[in-house]
Amino acid sequence: MAEQVVKSLPQTTPEGKEELGSIEVAPEVIEVIAGIATTEVEGIFGTRGSFASGVAEKFGKKVHGKGIKTEWTAEGLVVDVYCVVQYGSQVAKVAAKVQKQIREAIENMTALTTKEVNVHITGIQFEQDQQKAE
Repeated sequence: MAEQVVKSLPQTTPEGKEELGSIEVAPEVIEVIAGIATTEVEGIFGTRGSFASGVAEKFGKKVHGKGIKTEWTAEGLVVDVYCVVQYGSQVAKVAAKVQKQIREAIENMTALTTKEVNVHITGIQFEQDQQKAE
């Protein structure tokens, strides 16, 4: 069976406000929110993107949604984050902070609740590697 692609996520009207029409949020917006929330966590070096996002960044374009995958299922919103941790950080604590930060950011900005926030640690960035990159 073919997977249905979600083009937008329906929003609810805030309490006490008159409904004037429908509000929908594109999945890319959720990815950007999650990407920014991830990079704000101490101990995260960055997120792992695709080849295309890497090329775009080489040309000076900032890609905030790289390394983030969202999926809207019947049970709710599932967010997968692929990130690199700085050497010396406690991986479990950093991952838990990332989960909390993403949940709060998405809920505060869109009023959507997440079913799952899965953090995938794809690498560790060592200090000497950071100095070479600068």
